[in-house]
Parts: sequence; C-alpha cells; structure tokens
Amino acid sequence: MPHTVAIRREDKNIWERRSPLTPQQVTGLSAEHGIKTVVQSSAVRAFTDAEYSAAGAAVQEDIGGCKVVLAIKEIPLHLLHADATYVFFSHTAKGQAYNMPMLRRLLELKCTLIDYEKIVDEKGRRVVLFGNFAGLAGMIDSLWALGGRLKYEGIPTPLAKLHKTYEYASLDAAKEAVAAAGEEIKKKGLPKKIAPFVCGFAGYGNVYAGASQIFDLLPHKTISPAELAQLYSTGTAERKAFFKVVFKEEDSVRPKEKGAVFALQDYYSHPEKYEGRFIEYVPHLGMLMNCVYWEKKYPRLISKEGLKALHADRSRPFRLRVIGDISCDVEGGIECTVRSTTPSAPIFVYNPEEGTIKVGWVGDGVVVLAVDNLPCELPKESSDAFGGQLIKFVPALASADYDKPFEESSLPPIIKDAVLVYRGQFTPKYKYMAEFL
Repeated sequence: MPHTVAIRREDKNIWERRSPLTPQQVTGLSAEHGIKTVVQSSAVRAFTDAEYSAAGAAVQEDIGGCKVVLAIKEIPLHLLHADATYVFFSHTAKGQAYNMPMLRRLLELKCTLIDYEKIVDEKGRRVVLFGNFAGLAGMIDSLWALGGRLKYEGIPTPLAKLHKTYEYASLDAAKEAVAAAGEEIKKKGLPKKIAPFVCGFAGYGNVYAGASQIFDLLPHKTISPAELAQLYSTGTAERKAFFKVVFKEEDSVRPKEKGAVFALQDYYSHPEKYEGRFIEYVPHLGMLMNCVYWEKKYPRLISKEGLKALHADRSRPFRLRVIGDISCDVEGGIECTVRSTTPSAPIFVYNPEEGTIKVGWVGDGVVVLAVDNLPCELPKESSDAFGGQLIKFVPALASADYDKPFEESSLPPIIKDAVLVYRGQFTPKYKYMAEFL
C-alpha cells in the first residue's frame, strides 16, 4: 500500500492562498517515491483543485483518515483529528498565548506536531521557510507605503505609482514596476525636500535578502552606519539615488560594562550584558526595514519611549516616514508595532507622542507596515520555493511509523528535532512548553 500525505485547506484568513506542495511537486512525489497525496478541496488556494487532480492527487473534502497532514498556518481546534501527525507553523514554541488552546487540543487528541520553524541545520539555520518571500513582499509594500505617505505630505515621487504586492499579477510584474520607478528617479531625482533619503535594514539574513532584492532595483549608494551622521553634517544633497545602510548586531547594541568590547556569541549567550543603541541612528533614517527575529531577552531596536523622545525633539527634523516591520513581532523589537495588519489594509500611522494609531497614511507620526503573513501576497512563487525545500523530507514523514516510541522513531534527526509533541506528549527537547499551558 502506498504511503500517503494530505494537504489541508488553509482557512486562517481570506489572504492565505499558499500550499506546502505545488501540483508539480505532488507529481514528483508520486513518480519518484510512490507517495499518494490527498488534497482537501479549496476555492481560494493559488493552485486549483483541477490542477491537483491532473497532477495525480485525490481531491476531496474529508482528510480525516489521513495520518500525515501538511499545512501552512494554524489549524482550528474543531478540525483536528485524533492520532494524526500535523506538520505546520504552529507558533507555539515561544508560548504564544493565542495558540495555547490549539496546543492543548493536540495533546488531548494524542497528536504529533512537527513545526517547520524548528527544522534547522547543524548551525541552527532554518531550512524550510518563507523568509525570502516575506522580504520581497514586505519591501514592495513598504515602497508603496512610502510613495503614498510622501504624496499625502504633498511630495510627489514615482513611488506613488506603485501598488501593493498582491495587486500585481506576478513577482516579475512587481519588480518591473519598482525598476521603472527607479529609472524615473535616476533621471529626474528625488524632491529636494527629502534628499538625502536613507533606507536602513536591520538584519542581514533571508528576510533581508528578499527585501534587498527589491530595494536594489532602485538607484542607491551603500554606506555604513558610521557614515550616517556625516551624511547630513556635510550637507550631501544626493537626489538621484537613495542611500542604503545595513545594521548588524554590533550596530544595534553595546556592552553595559565600560570598556568592554562587543562579541557576537557573548551577546547571544548573555544579552543581559548589553543595552540597545539603535535609537541613535533613527534620526538619520527616512525608512526602516526590520528583518530581524526578536525575543524578549534582547534589547528592542525602537522602544515607544525612544521614538516619543525623537518625535518631540523640535531641534531637528523627524525624518522617519515608514517602518516596514517584516518580522512583525507585536510590541516587540519595534514596540510601536502595536498590532498586525492585513494585505488589504497593511499600514497605520503611529503617533509617538499620543501612542495612538490611525489606519492608512493620514496622521502625525510614522507609517508602520505590519502584515504578519507577507508571503501569502506571492502565493504561487512562495509555495513553489517552500515546497522545493520541504519535498526532500516528505518521504520520511510519509513512511515513518508513528506507533513506535519516540526514541525508536525512524524520522531523520533534522525532523526529529522539530517534533514538539509526539503522540500527545511533549518530546524531551520541548518539555519546557508545558509551563505555557
């Protein structure tokens, strides 16, 4: 009897059209490994039921009898089935309160939970992820937001012609639009009122790579964080290019102990020995792209109080117009990200002195883009890339005997390390999660 995996219908919101495997990848699994795929019918998925049927999948409504279920986002409690193995982004490992009922239900039903976020290589790097596409979509949306905000201020730029990511037919079409805006800026220049204009990037990983791929379609000059203050003190009036600056950990924090030197591994191991200093750069930025993962143990990039002080300082201009918070940790590394947004209404204006928000471009303060599922704006391209990473693990997921004790599981180590719950019990590595319940 052939091994089987199921692909469930995504239903977290109307924007979630991604799939863990494309029809072409389903065909490959069948041809190369004899794996049968059952696909739950969906009217919104980026790939149609007919495409999956043509690829050899069994398309049906009921997937309750399938032992291994692949998904993307969280699964509603009433749709979970006893003894099943679920593979998806559970957003539970940090104790996210809104997902604790789902975690509790998985335990009650004696399910197995494997989280993509925990599938990492020997260096701790995630190997099944959408990070690059979050950066791509987040940068496109942020440039759209910047164009709209400047237009609201009475400052016309070619960026005002851009659209939100999901409104383009494809990633290539979005890139063409950004490149066209860049050509116009190269010829006519940016308005004097906003030049020089600096876009800062916090982080240099997968998310940054995607964001940079879009930003680099615009004319730009790269400078170091140390050159920022000099850029303004010398009165550089570069108009036919943006300035780009990338911030690393050593730019964002400093040792609390006088005379101590920053050491990356020491910072990771003992973040309490460091204090944030990123706010020192913010007065020089016109836009900030937040591409870094954040946990409570680390200093924030921008606190509400720090932003309030800058906004209230009338001795210098408040240049920061847009924060593209791709990481979207609510009240996290960017504390003024007070809530997440959706692709249809992706931005709000945060007033630092009042602590209030207004949806859209209008208002005093800084525009914040905080869409928490950006890759869904590029559903076909992101699904194809994600499935290309996942597919090499599917044969092991499909053939594993989940009736055996966890220690005897035939799952490869890289997958075994990502098993949060096994047959209704936390695995040794994740026993700490019990306290979240």
